Formats: sequence, C-alpha cells, structure tokens
Amino acid sequence: MSKKKVPAPNPAEKPRVHKELEGFDIRINSFGEITSSIDIEKINQFLNKHVDDKKLRGRDENSETE
Repeated sequence: MSKKKVPAPNPAEKPRVHKELEGFDIRINSFGEITSSIDIEKINQFLNKHVDDKKLRGRDENSETE
C-alpha cells in the first residue's frame, strides 16, 4: 500500500482572524519568549468580550468570594 501524500501548507498563506484582530501575528523567539504584533491587553479585552469562561458562569460580577 502506498501512503497518500499530504500537501504542505503554504507558508505565505496567513490564517483567518477576526476583523478586530486584523494584522495579528505571534511568534516564539530563540529564547522561548512569545512575541506578538498586538498588545496583550488588547488581546485580553477581545477574549473577555467574545469568549465565554466556564469557570465564571453563574457568578455575579458584584459579589466577591475570598
């Protein structure tokens, strides 16, 4: 049996991103540090607005438990 050849992804092709994150690029440098083209605070604001956090479901935003 011969194995099917899987075409390699085009390195020049950029992945699709949300309109608010247009131009987002993330890389890991030789020291293992993550570098991105968008400020991490802007990414966190986007995630807070668009992603549901399962841990925070059913909690009131005004109540704090310590």
